[in-house]
Amino acid sequence: MTYKPVLFAGLLNHWGQKGPAEIPAKRRWTYRWCTWWAKELGVPFRFPAAHPFNPLPHLRLALACDSKPEAVKRIFESIWMSGEHADDAKRFAALCAELGVQESRLSEVKDQLRANTEEAASRGVFGVPSLVIDGEVFWGADAIHFAKAFLADPTTVRNAEMRRVDTLPVAAARSQK
Repeated sequence: MTYKPVLFAGLLNHWGQKGPAEIPAKRRWTYRWCTWWAKELGVPFRFPAAHPFNPLPHLRLALACDSKPEAVKRIFESIWMSGEHADDAKRFAALCAELGVQESRLSEVKDQLRANTEEAASRGVFGVPSLVIDGEVFWGADAIHFAKAFLADPTTVRNAEMRRVDTLPVAAARSQK
């Protein structure tokens, strides 16, 4: 598995979508669901003190660490387990030092983040987290079982009924305001 950090806002812009935090009722639901689900799974999780936050420094830090799983895990822990402000400059500087990356190096990887986001959109990725396996997109942490089923048997996705639903015509559409 290869981690490829992408800018969620870039994907939202590409597809003309709003993020869940931009819709008050969906924001409340999403934050509650994530908190509940993590507890159900026994995964330590705590939203940062303010959300959404600007993720660019952390995404660039992951890239500066070559997106190594242990670095990505540590960045995740710093943001999603502490309940602290993700954009706290002192905490971020300490994280960079812990991971052996000079903050001045982060600007060197900004083009890679843009390229990763563009590549993801071109492959049909529209949200995070997503897995792309043999050209098939599996979106959301709750899609892991679906992805495992595909890995065990590609006909889980590659069958006549899935091809049929992939090409269903749109019978009604909302007008965009």
